[in-house]
Amino acid sequence: MTGESAREPVLSVRNLRVEFPTRNGVLTAIDDVSFDVAPGEVLGVVGESGAGKSITGTSIIGLLDPPGRIAGGEIRLEGRRIDNLPMTEMRKIRGRRIGMVFQDPLTSLNPLYTVGRQLTETIRTHLGLGRRAAMDRAVALLDEVGIPAARRRIDAYPHQFSGGMRQRVVIALALAADPVLVIADEPTTALDVSVQAQVINVLKRMCREHGASVMLITHDMGVIAETADRVAVMYAGRIAEIGPVRQVVQHPLHPYTVGLMGSIPKLDHNEPRLRQIPGSMPRLDSIPPGCAFNPRCPQAFARCMLERPEPIPKGAARVACWLHANEEVVA
Repeated sequence: MTGESAREPVLSVRNLRVEFPTRNGVLTAIDDVSFDVAPGEVLGVVGESGAGKSITGTSIIGLLDPPGRIAGGEIRLEGRRIDNLPMTEMRKIRGRRIGMVFQDPLTSLNPLYTVGRQLTETIRTHLGLGRRAAMDRAVALLDEVGIPAARRRIDAYPHQFSGGMRQRVVIALALAADPVLVIADEPTTALDVSVQAQVINVLKRMCREHGASVMLITHDMGVIAETADRVAVMYAGRIAEIGPVRQVVQHPLHPYTVGLMGSIPKLDHNEPRLRQIPGSMPRLDSIPPGCAFNPRCPQAFARCMLERPEPIPKGAARVACWLHANEEVVA
């Protein structure tokens, strides 16, 4: 975006580097990752297990597990740098400015408290409302996310809800204080397939109605294709490709993205078998030199083994692949 149409991103991540010190040396889990999330945008972050998706999310909300540490780069929320804030300041931002939806709703809900108590405490802590006003807002949120008989069920405990209903409660909790950004980390993985689409639709609708941007982390390219505006494809701690979801899905540039797209079943094709990417994601202590994908890439050539590619602009997308080096556009 340029000119008057350009707006400050809600989230701006620049050259993020996350390290884990070990007895055998320092392991780099996130290596020079940069991206923005625009106001009202759904950014999908996709990749196999071990790609670095969840660590990127936990770095943003300041919940990296020790001994993990942010070793470089910047994270800005609405222009304010947040990666170097004291823990007390970061606690104020979590819940108030950034909402979170995790894979297992029971990690977000306290089993000893009713969902009403958890919602009203969050609302009163961050918005300063009185008890009655907070309760009314909590009931309205549960109603919005599709909890039947919300006023009656607000006094129920988490274990009295199904998995899909618990995740709806978590979405209500994430949006209770009207945050500007919601980070949803694998929000449907623990749910039945029949419930996954319902929960994703609730998340997308609620964030749109509340004006929140979304960073949706998942391994499911199908969910991304249905939900996101843009998508960042991660591999071995780096962004392999990022761009508008339609462009990335229909015309993937990076061989890894091509492989991911080939693994999605298509109703209008009669292929007897889905394509698969040979090999597996490298361990943090054995990432190969050059492009990390080169051992699995069917199009790798000599340069891929020696030099690590930086993101190259191509149309509205950017791709970290030497196959597109000769087509580089100077911004």
